[in-house]
Amino acid sequence: MTGRVQEAVGWPRLRVDEWADTRETLQLWTQIVGKVRLALAPMMNHWWQVALYVSPRGLTTSAVPHGSGNFDAEFDFCDHVLRIRSADGGQREVVLEPKPVALFYRETMAALDELDLTTSIHAAPNEVAQAIPFDEDTAHASYDAASAHLWWRQLVAANRVFGEFRAEFLGKVSPVHYFWGAMDLAVTRFSGRPAPPHPGGAPNCPDEVMVEGYSHELSSCGFWPGGDGEGLFYSYAYPEPAGFAEHPVRPADAAYFPDLGEFVLPYEAVRTADDPDAMLLEFLRSTYAAAAQNGDWDRTLLEVDPSRLPSPR
Repeated sequence: MTGRVQEAVGWPRLRVDEWADTRETLQLWTQIVGKVRLALAPMMNHWWQVALYVSPRGLTTSAVPHGSGNFDAEFDFCDHVLRIRSADGGQREVVLEPKPVALFYRETMAALDELDLTTSIHAAPNEVAQAIPFDEDTAHASYDAASAHLWWRQLVAANRVFGEFRAEFLGKVSPVHYFWGAMDLAVTRFSGRPAPPHPGGAPNCPDEVMVEGYSHELSSCGFWPGGDGEGLFYSYAYPEPAGFAEHPVRPADAAYFPDLGEFVLPYEAVRTADDPDAMLLEFLRSTYAAAAQNGDWDRTLLEVDPSRLPSPR
């Protein structure tokens, strides 16, 4: 594992087909923890209360309310444990190693019980084609520690650039957060106008989830560790304005995929660029411009004027 962890500095290489089984298991494990946050955190617009966040060691819930206190849960992809910490000082760990989803689910819920954080969740996955209840899933049981670490390092790199992009917007904008349903890291800008009701259709996901998620006009971008190659960056608009798909975007490696309704930039193109951060920012800015320009957003009201901000100290 040591050599692959050393490779993880910066923008690591991790082909999707090299960790497909671990990826599928991790998607379900993060859904379990995300559903705990969903069960306890106050409802927010667009379901923002359910997401996880990139941390210095992995993915975290941040503080989750429980009674008069709170707790957090963090996937630590350095020590390879799920660490649950309570505000009263209690702590439990669930080891991340090859094990069935059913066992991980039982261990996680037992750890919560031991910390007096008993929580009831809808114990079946969303946004996957085959929604095996967590306590019955013995099919997904893979965990390659080196691959999990590399994936987290991909998220660290993307999170840094997404954060810079997010800071350029004055209007309503989401945190940079990990949505466990589809396993993507995303950040979303809003025009301020309502959108037509979303038609739904995500597998094993109630349509009202998508209706709330897309209640207002938006431009969203993210990183998804799926597809071919090494994963991809994407950008789309809802509702998609006329002219969006034909709008010229940069860099040259980016293209619009009609079957996805998204602009796509391969992760590998970013990783191998002379300046990966600059390439990704170019993609994020130009695809946002495609949404804002063709959607007639009030850009003077919504975008930061860099000249008015003080220089960092």
